Amino acid sequence: MAHLKDIPPRTRASIEKLPCQHFETTPFVGGPPVKSRRVAVISTAGLNERTQARFGLGAHDFRTISTGTAPNDVLMSHISINYDRTGFMQDLNVVLPLERLAEMAECGKIGSLAARHYSFMGATDPAEMENEAAQVAGMLKADQVDAVLLVPV
Repeated sequence: MAHLKDIPPRTRASIEKLPCQHFETTPFVGGPPVKSRRVAVISTAGLNERTQARFGLGAHDFRTISTGTAPNDVLMSHISINYDRTGFMQDLNVVLPLERLAEMAECGKIGSLAARHYSFMGATDPAEMENEAAQVAGMLKADQVDAVLLVPV
């Protein structure tokens, strides 16, 4: 991950102008123990399956990644020049930890792994993703997901 001080001045100035959300309250949600939860992953690494369209500049849509997709069939089209892809190239689990979560499900640490996971383009203004986020929330609910691992990139 790049440190803000290491980002080119023009890009840094743009990032520093982005609004930061403020929430008046901290929501609390109850639910079953982790060992009983169905888990999905949401990543902002700009990932897509080989057969899907890549993300473009300013993309605010998302891609679904199916559980069981071979690591070699997951591509990264993240557009930020400030993102170091070294970790992703060595181990997909750095940005989409499906193998680790499958291991956790096998040994009973989590209940199960969802059939679908989601990736957004992290270099996009979050305000432009509201409709897509609502769509993903509906898909998560339909999949009976009750825990989401957020992997910001």
